[in-house]
Amino acid sequence: FTRWITHFCAPTFALLAGAGAFLYGSRGRSRDELAWFLVSRGLWLIVLELTWVRWAALFNIDYHFSFVQVIWAIGASMVLLSPCVFLPTGVVAAIGLVIVCGHNWLAVHPEYQFGPPLLWDVLQVQRPFVIAPGYSVFNVYPLLAWIGVLFTGYGFGWILNLDRARRRPIVLALGIIMTLGFIVLRALHLYGDPRPWSPQPDPMRNVMAFLACSKYPPSLQFLLMTLGPALTLLALVDGPGGPPARLWVTFGRVPLFFYLLHFPLIHGAALGLAYLRFGSVDWLQAIPGPNAPTPPEGASLPLPWVYVAWILVVLALYWPCRWWGELKRRHPGGVLSYL
Repeated sequence: FTRWITHFCAPTFALLAGAGAFLYGSRGRSRDELAWFLVSRGLWLIVLELTWVRWAALFNIDYHFSFVQVIWAIGASMVLLSPCVFLPTGVVAAIGLVIVCGHNWLAVHPEYQFGPPLLWDVLQVQRPFVIAPGYSVFNVYPLLAWIGVLFTGYGFGWILNLDRARRRPIVLALGIIMTLGFIVLRALHLYGDPRPWSPQPDPMRNVMAFLACSKYPPSLQFLLMTLGPALTLLALVDGPGGPPARLWVTFGRVPLFFYLLHFPLIHGAALGLAYLRFGSVDWLQAIPGPNAPTPPEGASLPLPWVYVAWILVVLALYWPCRWWGELKRRHPGGVLSYL
């Protein structure tokens, strides 16, 4: 169940990145300015993924092994979106929807794929790629479905640009329809996931099996399961906000800053705790693989303590995020806009 909660992050990131691109362009900027924004920010995200995020996740600088995850997927999708902003918004959204709904079909019909096989591996297969002798990059997030989500999000930005009275019922209806669509597709063993649900021996395992959709790459059912409830929640909280809303908006104004800080904070805390408990931290800095050090017995925290750690990390990052948000508000644009 805890793992299922985390599934909501990446699809919502990608959808709202696309929506944010539309909103950025709708505020008096030309298509050329929007295209440059997407190219420059997208390439910057890819650089951050391969440098800062890679270092913060392992705390070593042995770049013989790297990996690319959600920041890479969003950055590459933004670069690909840049020339498409010269098309009508509805066309961009339609391209996104076709990809989201059709990529599972394409995966089981490789005869319809075109271009070099390496390209389709990047788009559809989670595996390591050798980029030079002794250097490899693990493609954690195959790209095709994420392109579809971000392109669809670009069209969704048009809905978010409506006044609240008009957008709330639309967003709520979309969220409910998507959630019901997931339930129907999953329950009836229809299209949209390479791992069909099968009944389990007890009710809790039954629920977990029902929710265990494929994320790498994200199947249509996975995206409906996550984005449907996310849109429903977005509609429900779309109103005048009091203190609780201001608390979450603090993080929402600086999502990349939060993301880049939470990796080293969590990893640093894990290193400190491991050193206090075991006097060694080598398994937390090693490159994954068969030769990686084995964690000592009892190294993993019990699940309730994981929740405590999560709450403490979020609270610890509130004040840096608030400070950075205020700094960006006082100095809009420029270099600060890249974080």
